[in-house]
Amino acid sequence: MSQITPDVVAAHGLSEEEYARVLHALGREPNLVELGIFSVMWSEHCSYKSSRIHLKKLPTEAPWVICGPGENAGVIDIGDGQAAIFKMESHNHPSYIEPYQGAATGVGGILRDVFTMGARPVANMNALRFGRPDHPKMKHLVQGVVAGIGGYGNCVGVPTVGGETNFHKAYDGNILVNAMTVGVADADKIFYSAATGLGNPIVYVGSKTGRDGIHGATMASADFDDKSDEKRPTVQVGDPFTEKLLIEACLELMATDAIVAIQDMGAAGLTSSSVEMATNGKAGIILNMDAVPCREEGMTPYEMMLSESQERMLMVLKPGKEAMAEAIFRKWELDFAVIGEVTDTGHMVLSFKGETVCDIPLGPLAEDAPLYDRPALSLADYKAWANVAPLGDVPASADLAADLLKLIGCPDLASRRWIFEQYDSQVGADTLQKSGGDAAVVRVHGTDKALAISTDCTPRYCYADPYEGGKQAVAETWRNICAVGATPLAITNCLNFANPQRPEIMAQIVEALNGMGDACRALDYPIVSGNVSLYNESKATGGGSAILPTPAIGGVGLMLDHAKMATIAFKAPGDAIWLIGGKGSHLGQSLWLRELHGREDGAPPPVDLDAERAHGEKVRELIADGVATAVHDVSDGGLLVALAEMAMASGLGAEIAMPASAAEAFGEDQSRYVVTTRGDATVAGATRIGTVGGTSLAGVAISALRAANEAFFRDWMEA
Repeated sequence: MSQITPDVVAAHGLSEEEYARVLHALGREPNLVELGIFSVMWSEHCSYKSSRIHLKKLPTEAPWVICGPGENAGVIDIGDGQAAIFKMESHNHPSYIEPYQGAATGVGGILRDVFTMGARPVANMNALRFGRPDHPKMKHLVQGVVAGIGGYGNCVGVPTVGGETNFHKAYDGNILVNAMTVGVADADKIFYSAATGLGNPIVYVGSKTGRDGIHGATMASADFDDKSDEKRPTVQVGDPFTEKLLIEACLELMATDAIVAIQDMGAAGLTSSSVEMATNGKAGIILNMDAVPCREEGMTPYEMMLSESQERMLMVLKPGKEAMAEAIFRKWELDFAVIGEVTDTGHMVLSFKGETVCDIPLGPLAEDAPLYDRPALSLADYKAWANVAPLGDVPASADLAADLLKLIGCPDLASRRWIFEQYDSQVGADTLQKSGGDAAVVRVHGTDKALAISTDCTPRYCYADPYEGGKQAVAETWRNICAVGATPLAITNCLNFANPQRPEIMAQIVEALNGMGDACRALDYPIVSGNVSLYNESKATGGGSAILPTPAIGGVGLMLDHAKMATIAFKAPGDAIWLIGGKGSHLGQSLWLRELHGREDGAPPPVDLDAERAHGEKVRELIADGVATAVHDVSDGGLLVALAEMAMASGLGAEIAMPASAAEAFGEDQSRYVVTTRGDATVAGATRIGTVGGTSLAGVAISALRAANEAFFRDWMEA
């Protein structure tokens, strides 16, 4: 009797139609090992089967792009024979089930994506979304995730320099943990994953394989139900000290000419790494499962191939280089094993105890994986479904100063000091600007250059209008990078959405990507890497609660002279304060409307991409010419919040022309910056709105703003 029953197929996440495709590809029934390999390679997490059609529309090329999507990470030219290598990844489901290890291994996985290409990691970022602070699980989740990110990043010796954290009830049952790593490499020493060279040895390096993380990729491709805690064994366990050894050993071997191809073992572990290497090299692969280093007794080929144990890499070496490579890895106290070789069969063949336990043609596994053009609502039909109330009459503010105090203390605007003080942001001694400013800035070691990095997304905008929300997420990273004086060059992304089999969710995906693509084209700001995370919803919270559409964007820019970097803090009494981009008027989807009146109404603020580009270029010019003394973009909370953040960063107040209305004070109109200049300098096309000085802003003492701003996390965590 066959061991492959309909229940076994269903348990592997394959539909009847997909299983029929497996039968067709093999010309026979698969065994359990083969079924497991098909199930992870065809999972949403590995195949992007619901999003690939739409991802192809994104702009991915520019003269400075060395390598776009398709490799472990994206690569851009930063001059002087150097390249920046970066990517963002999700670890959402594991972090909800086991927050410390879920977040820690998310950091470990994204580090491997970057150093596997030959880069030394120089900065980590993260983008976190949590549910309501008063939800019974949320404090535990926040504490675990932050500790996991800090624990792994701090131990491995890569600074965590910035990120973002939001709260919304839509994430009650499915938090988001997105991690980003940026590394620097020599542009002529970049390593790729294409396995080539008939007979070349395939080697396994790093940690031993255990039973942790089996079916991690499949779990990440399903939504949650009441039994999600039972999935704890599918969460990987990280060891940052081993990762540090692995980074050093890989970089040491990369300094030789031994490596033909290299791939980290991420989602789906040994399966995806070997399949991707062979597919990218248009080759075949044979692996001897008896040679795989295992840390548990009696592991089967099925378990070895699907384990997502951490800190492991797969390499193809040049013949004769095995002994030298082994000596390097043994010196760093890491496992090293020759487990196979490159073939010309176009098949993946696995042997175990003298028998062939798997023989699969590679074409169907990778390039011919299922591809769905899933039904999606039109943007108009989506908006009708989302049923966001029109803005209508907005109550006048009785007291702008009181509103400012309440806003600056709300969970989305409160100081993140409790979070970022748990991260080592200074290790490596190249961090020039960390959490709390517009973008993180990290010096390119030994040079005058620096990389500026920002992660952004405003999910409430994306829900109300996914097209404008997608545009805005890209534009805000552009704005944050311009605000420190860097030229934005390229982005990575982490596209977090709910169930793509629902046409309204598919509409969110399609329209957000359309908006992102238009923004990237208008700003000459291509997408070089990314990750798609779907099925982010939970039945456990009752009624199938989907997350807000969250296309998180990670932007990277280049500063040629870091001595000219701008920061948000007011610098000196008497400095003039200017607003670039006009008065606020747009209260739809604003934090003011939500926090002061409990309403999530109206359309989000539109993004004028021509204005975005012009204003960003103007700000960079003011910084480069030494005219601007402080710069801050206007975003969540509008103008008064931006001014308050500049005041709190410096301890200096400001005399300002008081806004005439809540819309002027708290409207979240896009493409705007606050800039300060010394004395008699003027800013053409900008509006002068005040002067730095004193100890208050809008009638509120800076000390009172700070107290309100610091209270949320302190009181929540101490309660």
